[in-house]
Amino acid sequence: MVWRGGNRARPAVGLVVRRRVAERLREGVRVVEVAARFGISVRTVERIRDEDALARGRVGQSGFRLSFLERVQIQVRCGAGESIRQIARALERCASTVSRELARNGGRERYHAVRAEARAQERARRPKVSKVDRLPGLWAEVVARLRARWSPEQIAGTLRREYPDDPEMQISHESIYRALYVQSRGVLRRELTALLRTRRSARKTRGRAELRGRIVGMVPIAERPPEADDRRVPGHWEGDLIVGARGASAVVTLVERHTRYVLLAALQDKTTEHVIGVLQDRIRHLPAHLVKSLAWDQGRELAAHARFTEQTGVPVYFCDPHSPWQRGSNENTNGLLRDYLPKGTDLSVHDQATLDAIAAELNGRPRKTLGWDKPAERMAVLLGEPGPVRSGRTAPIAATPRPPGSAPRRRAL
Repeated sequence: MVWRGGNRARPAVGLVVRRRVAERLREGVRVVEVAARFGISVRTVERIRDEDALARGRVGQSGFRLSFLERVQIQVRCGAGESIRQIARALERCASTVSRELARNGGRERYHAVRAEARAQERARRPKVSKVDRLPGLWAEVVARLRARWSPEQIAGTLRREYPDDPEMQISHESIYRALYVQSRGVLRRELTALLRTRRSARKTRGRAELRGRIVGMVPIAERPPEADDRRVPGHWEGDLIVGARGASAVVTLVERHTRYVLLAALQDKTTEHVIGVLQDRIRHLPAHLVKSLAWDQGRELAAHARFTEQTGVPVYFCDPHSPWQRGSNENTNGLLRDYLPKGTDLSVHDQATLDAIAAELNGRPRKTLGWDKPAERMAVLLGEPGPVRSGRTAPIAATPRPPGSAPRRRAL
């Protein structure tokens, strides 16, 4: 058995012999005596001594990391011509682990256990300088988009698309959250976290359920056409009400499932007659092929759904109790809208022009689920328009997005 360490081939020293040599050296036996005892060269003994010191000084002892002896085995077995899968079986590791180890350290021909171990220790040292601290230009781009009320995922996805060949201008959404919640301090942190959707001081999960009464003649959402489920066909909408302080004010929210396009409508009251009239006014600007169905929760504001369907030809399907996920696009959008229409505030102060401006801003944000396209762009294609949907034309909402870095429009509402 031989292994290649540079330009010359030399006989391999087995792992058992290496361990015994290292033990004798730790006991204080001289290098020359150890070499004579095991029949190897002095240079080999010195190399084993240096490798043993490197292994004992490694950073961390996690079993998930390759040990130094495992790296030695990889080097020896590569020199013997074994395949990656054979090496992995001998180490009882995944073949992908061995493959990545070889790829990041020069490949089979140039792999060296000592150099690989040294690089691994250097990568394992903490703390490290974060990417946002190391690249102020990248952080400036992130801050500008955060101030435009983009989410960290929207920022990360857009930067990857805008700078596909520049990894220094790319960042993950988790790194952005870490920079906000762990690394940032003082006034800047409070300003930027206040621009996030939840405005929380720490990240956490939270769930909630709704209780609704029965509505006569409800058609369950299970009977909705299958084409609406896979979102491939446009024209299927989800709707709900956002309620203000003490339930006295509300706003209608509509989201198209295929494009995630948002429509908002102001309400004077929550009676079913008024809500149905507002819905009719919102959808009358859209062509018939873009309004095929409406999914709603079990709110009493749509108790007269049969009359709405008779007058518009749009069937209404109701979600199951405690199942807001069945109209998930609308639920997600309502969460985003709370950034502009906070809970516990009087929503009647927002007129239709203000709501149209809010909808335009949401429709101008890139969406991960759309491949970082914008809902306004997708809707413009369906409407056959050359650019974003404009106010006063086929659709009633201006969809020109506010450029990143400008003052948040919500403060002027």
